[in-house]
Amino acid sequence: MDPLNWLLVSQRLQALAQTGLAYTESVYDRERYEEINTIGQQILAQLSNVAIEHIVQLFPDEIGYRTPKVDIRAIIFRGTDELLMVQEKIDNNRWTVPGGWADIGYTPFEVAEKEVWEETGLKVKATRLLAVFDKKMHPHPYQPWYVYKFFILCEVTGGQLLAQTSETSGTAWIPQKELAELSLSTDRATYSQLAKMFEFHSNPDLPALCD
Repeated sequence: MDPLNWLLVSQRLQALAQTGLAYTESVYDRERYEEINTIGQQILAQLSNVAIEHIVQLFPDEIGYRTPKVDIRAIIFRGTDELLMVQEKIDNNRWTVPGGWADIGYTPFEVAEKEVWEETGLKVKATRLLAVFDKKMHPHPYQPWYVYKFFILCEVTGGQLLAQTSETSGTAWIPQKELAELSLSTDRATYSQLAKMFEFHSNPDLPALCD
């Protein structure tokens, strides 16, 4: 089976197990769901070639129905063809658009604004949802979590562009023609996704995308 299919099997097993553990009142069923969860973790450990103890640590002791994680990405243009991008320290200084995991207590627009401020020093106002992508539908590297990616258009309202922050080693306005030459942090955003964002810049009336 293709590794991506095995990853989806692992994610689905763990989601079913967590949901079952949240609702069952049977001791025997609880044991079965715990075993299903362990099987899912074992598959993931084999895929990633790491110890299962490390896989277990990746997942907190969540309860209730397991849902996808949400990754928020901010899209900020300047002029006719420049996109604000940052270099991620955690990913060997590869380039991406500002963003991160959605935080509880913040709306998606608020997360986008907060992430831009933290990673670039710019204050922005989120104005429009451009796309919701399911990570499995795009050429991202494998990741333990099932992820939806929100791409949100923002406008600069103030602040000052910083050379680096605690999370980023560089920031720059990148012309569209230079995108293909960059070493991208493809776990966060792919070239094809960023190319789609430039289509919105050229034609603001395009409808939002959703996988």
